[in-house]
Amino acid sequence: MRVLCFLLGLIVGLALWRWQRSRYNVRLKKLLGDVDTDIATSAFSSTSQLALAITHSQRDRCQLEQQVEIYKQILQIAPIGYLQVDDENRLLWCNVKARELLAMAPDQQSKPRLLLEVVRSYELDHLIEQTREAKNPCTSDWTFYPVSPDPSQLSQQQAYALRGYGLPLPTDQVGIFLENRQEAVTLVQQRDRWASDVAHELKTPLTSIRLVAETLQTRLEPPLKGWVDRLINETIRLSNLVQDLLDLGQIDRNTPGASLKTRTTDLVELIFSAWANLEPLARKKHLRLDYSGPDRLLMQLDEPRMYRVLFNLLDNSIKYSPPRQQIRVQVGIEALSQGLSEPDGYVANQQIRLEVIDAGPGFPENALSYVFERFYRADPSRSHSVPLRVSNVTSVTDPTQDSGHDQVDLGERNSSGLGLAIVRQIVEAHAGSVSASNHPDTGGAWLQVCLPWHQPEPTSKNKAS
Repeated sequence: MRVLCFLLGLIVGLALWRWQRSRYNVRLKKLLGDVDTDIATSAFSSTSQLALAITHSQRDRCQLEQQVEIYKQILQIAPIGYLQVDDENRLLWCNVKARELLAMAPDQQSKPRLLLEVVRSYELDHLIEQTREAKNPCTSDWTFYPVSPDPSQLSQQQAYALRGYGLPLPTDQVGIFLENRQEAVTLVQQRDRWASDVAHELKTPLTSIRLVAETLQTRLEPPLKGWVDRLINETIRLSNLVQDLLDLGQIDRNTPGASLKTRTTDLVELIFSAWANLEPLARKKHLRLDYSGPDRLLMQLDEPRMYRVLFNLLDNSIKYSPPRQQIRVQVGIEALSQGLSEPDGYVANQQIRLEVIDAGPGFPENALSYVFERFYRADPSRSHSVPLRVSNVTSVTDPTQDSGHDQVDLGERNSSGLGLAIVRQIVEAHAGSVSASNHPDTGGAWLQVCLPWHQPEPTSKNKAS
């Protein structure tokens, strides 16, 4: 009986052991199966993701290539030229208009070549380098002289004005948009030539009218003498306008700086000389000059023309300054990060900043970018309680009635509208720049003139004041 119970327990124990082992094997197989499935699934997932990434990359590349082709098609029919160069200034692509403007042969774009080998324009090359270094859009104007390999066509080719807009691109590439400005330049030249011719024709009859009016002035009684005085004043104003037009025409006909007769001049002495001649007008309004700057400043200037600049600037401030105020003139020397090229080719690393500040009504905000244009006139309807600073104002007061200082002020405002235009022309001929704004302290006009400057030669320091 005991043996039977032992055998029965042994059989039950073996059965339980086999059942437990089978369960363990099932669990182990399941665990290994799950691991294999995860490994297989992970491998399949990485492969699928890579395939999907490659597919998306190819799709994006195809879309990018399609967009590039669309842009090229648009640029091909654009009315302006476009060319693109790489970091070594090799021409990568250009449209039809650029080949036309730069007189390029159709087969000159078969493979990338240096731009100077394809187009002999050092101004264009300089614009590309300037854009690449600045990493900002740059603009340049120049006259392009096309060169043809056919000698028989040299006499038929004419130079024309171009304007280039440089755009920095990735990997130091540069894109250039080209615009033909010859039509605009021709229109400006025709306008200036017409104005100069008309001014020249008006000079003689105006002189005759003034002589006749001055003859009648001594023979008329006071009731009629006022009208003759008005006639003489208007004739003088018109004669000044004619002379201003002739001066502008003379400056425009010459290359900037070519007509200048520069010599060592004391700028400070020139300022006080211009003020001395305007002092009678300033005395009527009790104005005084407040100068701050060096006592002596020698520089190379065309003395008569720079005197005209100072005279016009001070005269403009006197006209619009209220009584019993001061006109501030500030002169200083500034260092430049990049040199300025002067007309004679010398590069100056310093500049003179001349500022003329008054306490008048100032310029209208919408007129600041136009105050140096010829005959520009601000809109008088925008004036409220303060009179506008306009280029041309005409008085219609009865000259037989004496209105004291008010009439003198109106007469002073009868300007030709060319004073600041002449200032800009002369300053730019000296390789300088001029700008206008309203001073934050006085609220009046703030005219700034910048001129290149370098240390004068030791021999010119002994120039008499």
